[in-house]
Amino acid sequence: MIELIGGSILLSIIHAAIPNHWIPVVVIGKAEQWSRKEMIGVTAIASFAHTLSTILLGIVIGLIGYKLSDTYHIITDVVAPLVLVFMGLIYFSLSFRHTEHEHLPAKEKLRNKSKPTIITALALSMFFSPCLEIEAYYFTAGTHGKLAIWLLSAIYLIVTVAGSILLVTLASKSIEKFKWHFLEHHEKKITGIVLIALGLLSYFIKH
Repeated sequence: MIELIGGSILLSIIHAAIPNHWIPVVVIGKAEQWSRKEMIGVTAIASFAHTLSTILLGIVIGLIGYKLSDTYHIITDVVAPLVLVFMGLIYFSLSFRHTEHEHLPAKEKLRNKSKPTIITALALSMFFSPCLEIEAYYFTAGTHGKLAIWLLSAIYLIVTVAGSILLVTLASKSIEKFKWHFLEHHEKKITGIVLIALGLLSYFIKH
């Protein structure tokens, strides 16, 4: 269970730090002349919407892992770690295709829109784009029991929302001072490596 908690925290921190999740809020907020408090409020709404859809899907996947592992022990010992390694390899390979992890709509599409419209657009965009990397981890959590699923959900919610708010607070002070290019271009590679490492760790701990 300790490795599950550690992995949950690590994946949640990486997820919260992904620039494309929250930098558009700062850019739009600056363009719309929102106060820092308004930016933080919008970030909280968008992050919660994104986290909610990810958690709802994750719970379903986690319960599938729970049901299967309860009947077939090979799910816990072999399949769950392999799922993490496989997802990690996919994310790592995607990093060489220079695809962007985009969730929020481009600021040009929201120009001259009312504040409620902008907030609704951001929230809906985030809600309908759950993150698949954490879903693979939900499957693994399910093999540890229902408590692990709820624990992962709580960690993911708290770290993602709090992390996004913290980063927006820092970036809103002076976005030019922060260099996010490394994370923007390597977030899939980092996520892939972490998933592979967690899969291998999960396998060898049980053996």
